[in-house]
Amino acid sequence: MDDTQLSFSVSEAVAYINQTLEYAYPTIVVEGEVSSFKVNQNKYVFFDVKDQSSTLGCFMSVFQLRTQLEDGMKVRVIAQPKLTPWGKFSLTVREVQPVGAGSIKKAFELLLAKLEKEGLFDESRKRSLPVMPKRIGVVSSTAAAGYADFIKLISDRWGGFEIVVAHTQVQGLDAPQQIIRALEHLNTMSTPPDVIAVLRGGGSMDDLSAFNDEPLARAVASSRVPVVSGIGHETDTTIIDLVADVRASTPSNAAQLLVPDKEHIKHQLNGYQQSLATSMSRFVVQLDDRLDSERTALHRKVDEYQLALQQRLNVSAKMLGYLDPRAVLKRGYSLLFDPNGAVIGQSKVKKGDTIRIETEKYNIAAGVMDVTKKSAR
Repeated sequence: MDDTQLSFSVSEAVAYINQTLEYAYPTIVVEGEVSSFKVNQNKYVFFDVKDQSSTLGCFMSVFQLRTQLEDGMKVRVIAQPKLTPWGKFSLTVREVQPVGAGSIKKAFELLLAKLEKEGLFDESRKRSLPVMPKRIGVVSSTAAAGYADFIKLISDRWGGFEIVVAHTQVQGLDAPQQIIRALEHLNTMSTPPDVIAVLRGGGSMDDLSAFNDEPLARAVASSRVPVVSGIGHETDTTIIDLVADVRASTPSNAAQLLVPDKEHIKHQLNGYQQSLATSMSRFVVQLDDRLDSERTALHRKVDEYQLALQQRLNVSAKMLGYLDPRAVLKRGYSLLFDPNGAVIGQSKVKKGDTIRIETEKYNIAAGVMDVTKKSAR
């Protein structure tokens, strides 16, 4: 054997080959069609990527699988080439992405069905947005046009609130994990925002694929703070749109949903003020009419009461007139007074007393000749 040739044990040879591969090809990107896809023990994922003439085996853990796969889908695999201890060459996959409209759509449909079955889209678990948030968290790329539109519109519509921005990529392989970390950061702040807006402008299905990421969808669903999504154009729908508490059709629409328009509020207040003034004027007129009516009714009742009282007084005066002893004298009767001036009948007189007799026209002095008590009948 040539002394210049390297000699290894099998294990050493595998290690040496892997070291060489790691040095020469730390990461490679391979595109191909998925075949023989399977998940073992709910922990490990195995599949092949193939083209017309070759096949490469792939391995990854379940938690690294961020999208749903099935045989026939075209994917882009980011992986490290390795030789397994049992001598099989394979790709240890770090990330896998669907490629092409058909595969992206299929992955979307598979994940949609899975999460819908779990109830992540149910309206019952979604929360309403705060009426007037004081602190708004924003997850977006600060260089994106959608972010600029959101900031301008929300500032024009209202003011006096705080915006906490978490800058992330909104496209590419690293975007989903960056957005997840941003959501975790906003949720764990000592003073978390009242609401979180996840924003990105329009793009192709491939551009928006970061928002069809399963771990990201679960992060949005588990957020302690209500989340509004403003992804793409009005016709675009992503998985996190369906998981978020409120879906906005665009970043600008997210601003419209989060805060009212101060000009619209001013217009409403002016309308309310005019309506209130009109109502108050109408109320005052109605109250004045009612007071006039009640005043007239009160005067009428007072007049009626006075008339009735006068009639009662007249009757009473007439009755008193009938009872007046002086009136009796006019009818030919007379009053008799004892020596002390008391009316006889209420006092006693005796024989020999001088009494006074009063008629209508005369006072007569007379002497008592005799006093006899009348017998009872």
